[in-house]
Formats: sequence, structure tokens, C-alpha cells
Amino acid sequence: MIPPVRALGGVATVEFTHENGPRMSLARRNSVQVAIGAVRVGGSAPIVVQSMTNTDTADVAATTRQVEALARAGSELVRVTVNTSEAAAAVAPIRDRLDRAGVNVPLIGDFHFNGHKLLREHPECAAALAKYRINPGNVGRGSKRDPQFAEMIEVACRYDKPVRIGVNWGSLDSDLLTRLMDENSALPEPLTAQQVTRNAVVLSALASARRAEELGMAHNRIILSAKVSGVQDLISIYRDLASRCDYPLHLGLTEAGMGSKGIVASTAAMSVLLQEGIGDTIRVSLTPEPGGDRTQEVFVAQEILQTMGLRAFTPLVIACPGCGRTTSSYFQELAQQIQSHIRTRMPQWRREFTGVEDMTVAVMGCVVNGPGESKHANLGISLPGTGERPVAPVYEDGEKTVTLKGERIAEEFEQIVEQYVARRYARLKSEA
Repeated sequence: MIPPVRALGGVATVEFTHENGPRMSLARRNSVQVAIGAVRVGGSAPIVVQSMTNTDTADVAATTRQVEALARAGSELVRVTVNTSEAAAAVAPIRDRLDRAGVNVPLIGDFHFNGHKLLREHPECAAALAKYRINPGNVGRGSKRDPQFAEMIEVACRYDKPVRIGVNWGSLDSDLLTRLMDENSALPEPLTAQQVTRNAVVLSALASARRAEELGMAHNRIILSAKVSGVQDLISIYRDLASRCDYPLHLGLTEAGMGSKGIVASTAAMSVLLQEGIGDTIRVSLTPEPGGDRTQEVFVAQEILQTMGLRAFTPLVIACPGCGRTTSSYFQELAQQIQSHIRTRMPQWRREFTGVEDMTVAVMGCVVNGPGESKHANLGISLPGTGERPVAPVYEDGEKTVTLKGERIAEEFEQIVEQYVARRYARLKSEA
């Protein structure tokens, strides 16, 4: 058995703050902090959202556009595939275009099979990337594995780049797995094949991290991940990994799937771990619809963290699910319109106002819960249900301020949202 890389010190209570002062406290697993450009991962840093492009990295224009879209959606780290000489040659021009556009998001290079060769032959790529992702299961086969892994680590040390050692269930080191299976079969009470495979994932990550440190990589320049596609497997593996090291951990299901399946699976797995204080950066690996918007995975990751109360990214729109009392779809349309308006306005609001990301807006569909939920939100509107008076009271900070009626309720409420943000959060900013 491979021993733990470093003993843990349990958990720490980390207090997250924004410009207005303390927002919440959370018991987090102790981890060292890793700097990825200007972004901090682990330690007392907030949990970081990241994503990955699906363009051909060799297409500089398309990849730059997608990185920019992901960054503007809120991705704090963006990973790009570096699989060919053409892709490696494109990284520095992509970085240059992003810098000229004022998009400072760190770029992570995703390397498999030939990463050592690409980093050696394209020093401008090695310098432009903020971090390298290395999969120890496919850096090389047999006698080539160790020297090729070592070459990648040496390049990272030369350019002072952190690395994510990312083990993947689907490309696990076959030699390690075979050895562990053989050892297990000789035990009086052998484990199941699934348990052995889980152990192999953890041991591969820890052994690779230990080897990276032996090669000169600083302890605080390593992040670990251990990705699988099963929810229970992910939870079990990360609990084990978290108990045996203090490296920051990147969470995410691999091959999570499309649509609701991918969202539900990722949320189910990561929420359990995050609630236990495990996880320092996350990605929701959604398979997009053909031609679909890649930024959806960023929004889902943000919503996981925000609905758990771990971070705030954008005002939350609360809306009732509808029932027989709400036969009109108007409240649904208004909720969608307000949410779209908030997402569109948020980049500017974030620059101008302090704390606006903590705002909640309630769009309710009838008198049963409408007034109460509206009073609990910063700003709320209670629309008339079936058979109710055709009026919509608006509440600000728990107090009814105006009643809307007629054909322009949506436009008027949108204006109220704008006025509330300017009045409430401009005042907070001036006090900070």
C-alpha cells in the first residue's frame, strides 16, 4: 500500500467575505492554497468554478470566442485541449487575444499521451498556460511512463506552473490496477472489483503527487482530481482522498451526461461532498445539445454553490412551480424575463454595486404563498392567480410599496428592479 502523502489536520472553519464584510462560515477540509495566475484555489479561498472549451484549440478565433464567453458567464478558470502541435502553437495567440480583450481568465492546458513532447517543442505554449492538467494514466506506457511524466513536471517547475494531477476512471493506470487486483485476490477476504478500482484511483493520484514532489514540484503547486462517472463512486473516492492528503481537490463527474441527467448527477455527487467540506474547485461536465450553449455548465456550477449558500454569483430569482390556481403562464414568462434581465445586467452591476449578487427576487403566481414569499425576498411581486383580482402587489425589503396592474406589469417591474439595485446597492457601496 502507498502511504498518505501528508497527514491531515482535520477541518477548518473558513469565513467567506465580500466587500461588505462577513457573509457566512463553513467547515472546510484543511488544504494548502495553490495560485493559478491571480486565482487562488484551496485554503481559505472560495470554491472556484471552472469549465472547458469544446472547440478545436487550433482554431484561434473560435477558441478565443468560447473562452471569452465562458469567462464572461463566470468561469474563473478555463481549460483547453492541447493535443496536437497545431493546438499547442495556438495557445499563445489565444492568450494574447484574450489579454487584448481584457479577459484575464487563467488558461489550463489539458494534456494526454503527448503532453511532454508538446511542452518541449512549444515553449511559448508552456509559458502562456497558467496550469497544466496531467493524467497519470496516459502519460505513457510501460518504461515510457515515468520519464514522460517527469518531463512534464520538470517543464512545470521551469515555468513555475501549478499542475492538476487528474486521474480518470476510464484511463486508469492498467499496471497499477492489475497489481492491486492480484494482491486483492490473494487476501482471505478479498474486496469487490469495484472497491479495488476505487482504491486504485486514489492511490494513483497520491503516488503521482508524491513523485511530482520528488521531482521538485512544490507541495503548494499541486491540485488533485479523481474523476468517475458514478455518483456513489465519486463520493467514496473523494472522501478517501480527502482523508489522506491536504492538496486542494477539484470535483466533477466525468461523462456526467446531457440535460437533466447530467445536471442531477453532478449536483447529487458534488453537493454531498461540498456539504462535508470537501472540494476546492468544481466543474459540471455537461454534454451540450448539438449547437448548444457551452456556458450552461458554468451557470449550473454557480447555482450549485449559490443554492447551498457557499457563494453568491448573481441575484436569485425565486418562482413558484404553478398549480391549478395559476392557469395563466404569465408568472412563468415574467420569472424567465426577469432572470434573463438579471443575467444580462449582472456584468455591469458587479462593476458598479457591492453585494448585488446576494439579492433575491420572488416572482409568485397567486395569493396563497405569493405575498409571504415576496416579503421574504429583497424584492418580490405577487401576480394574480385564477379568479383573483387582476392586481400585482410589489414588496421591497418586506414592505408593500406599489400595486401594478394593466398590460405593462412586466416592463414596470423590470424598472422597479433597476431602481432597487441602483438605490440599495449604490448606498451600500458608498458606505463600504
